[in-house]
Parts: sequence; structure tokens; C-alpha cells
Amino acid sequence: MAALEWFAHKPLGGGIFWIQERFYESGNRANIWLVRGSQRDVVIDAGLGLRSLPDYLRDSGLLAPAEGAGPRPLLAVATHVHFDHSGGLQHFEEVAVHSAEAAALLRGDNYEAVTWLSDREVARPPRPGWSARQFRVPPVRPSRLLQEGDVISLGDRQLTVMHMPGHSRGSICLHDKDRKILFSGDVVYDGSMIDWLPYSRISDYVASCQRLMELVDRGLVEKVLPGHFNIFGAERLYWLASNYISQAGVCHKISTCAMRSIASIALRVTNSRITS
Repeated sequence: MAALEWFAHKPLGGGIFWIQERFYESGNRANIWLVRGSQRDVVIDAGLGLRSLPDYLRDSGLLAPAEGAGPRPLLAVATHVHFDHSGGLQHFEEVAVHSAEAAALLRGDNYEAVTWLSDREVARPPRPGWSARQFRVPPVRPSRLLQEGDVISLGDRQLTVMHMPGHSRGSICLHDKDRKILFSGDVVYDGSMIDWLPYSRISDYVASCQRLMELVDRGLVEKVLPGHFNIFGAERLYWLASNYISQAGVCHKISTCAMRSIASIALRVTNSRITS
């Protein structure tokens, strides 16, 4: 299957494109965002990597250079290294990730990447004979390590890195302050926040949600482009963050601990089969 068939995109205006993997039919299907700048283009998250995302961007004309100019550099930024966001990083020459998860990406740690893919989630295999049992996130050497407060310059727009751990230890959001847009990864989306994975931490998540609420209070976010599901606004962002905080009590912590133990065992068993 060609990359042009595997992916689809929707222009949102302002140099932003929403890209998805058409035949990955799962709640884990990540949103991929292309943000075009005057000097650099950025892809935020890269999907599974079953087909080449850079090939799709080129073949669909999304990377066409400005008139009279050469092609702009292309940087792939992972909001975190979970498999549904990081599998496609292998196809990019320039990759950025938060320093807390750089080692996991470099060694191809599919336990930290929480790799969990089944055949029934892939409606059409990317090539003959493909099986989900073969899938794993390969080792990728990041070309840039991100920290809180770093700025990714696209020329005419700047994306500020906000380290927001909780879902994972290296989770980040990217904030376009001028346009009041937040690319939130899996820190927050319009669904239940997942805090029971091996490197999730409830106390970190609460602190990150407090930061999200502060962004709304200060009028710094009007639109959220999340890692999954649909786009939403500031009011919904505030509700999602405050709702998580209100529910993060003792009972939640006990149930989450049990779920994390089960998930850890399942991931270790699954990934031992992948590598064997």
C-alpha cells in the first residue's frame, strides 16, 4: 500500500494540517499535526510508521516549497514516545523528543513505548503478509533533546515546549502563544486521561492539569489540538483538567496502582513475544 493511500489529511487553515492513518481503526489512533512555517515545517507526532509519513507529505504536495525558495527543513517532534505517536519517527532525518524519554527512544524500548497493537485494529494491512505481531517501535536517535521552555522556531511562528508529565514522564505540549493554540499530545484530549501506564504518575498529572487550568485563566489558550479525537476549546480544556484533579483521590490512586501492575505484566509478556 502506498503512503498516499495509508494517510489522509484535512487543512485547518493558518498553515496547520490534521493527518490520520486511515486504516488504523482504534481509539489509539493518534492525531498527526503538520505545522508549516516560513523557514521550517514541523510534524507533531508521527503515528505507527507502517507507511512513510514524509513520503505522504511530499507526494500529497504538503511540503511544496514557497515560490522561488528551496524546500524547508522538516522536523518531527514526538509529544511522547508511546508507540502510536513514535513508530513513524524512523522515517524522519530530524527528530526531537523530551530528554526524559530520549534513552527509551534510542534503545527502542517497547515497554516504555507501551507497544500494544492487534491485527483487528488494522483494517487493511500495509503490505502482504504483515502481522501486528511483527510490529515494534525501532530505535531512533533523536537529533534534538527538548526541555521545558525550549522554543522551536518555524520562522514566522514559535512553538514553546511545556513539559507536562503524568501520562508519561516525558510528555510535552507545544504552545503557539501568538495564536493561542496548544498542541497537547496525550496530556489532555477529549476523553479519559490515562494515568495507569508503567511511567505514569498521578501527582505529576495533577500538577500538569493545574498548569493547563492556569493557561486558560490567563487567556493563553483558545484552541486545543490534541493527540487523539477532536479539537476543542478553552472551556472544555479547563473542565477536563479540573475534573481530573477532582477525581485524583485515594480511591483513584488505589485502582490506578492495580491497573498499572496489570498493564506492566501484560506489556512485558507481549513485548517479550515480539522480540523473541
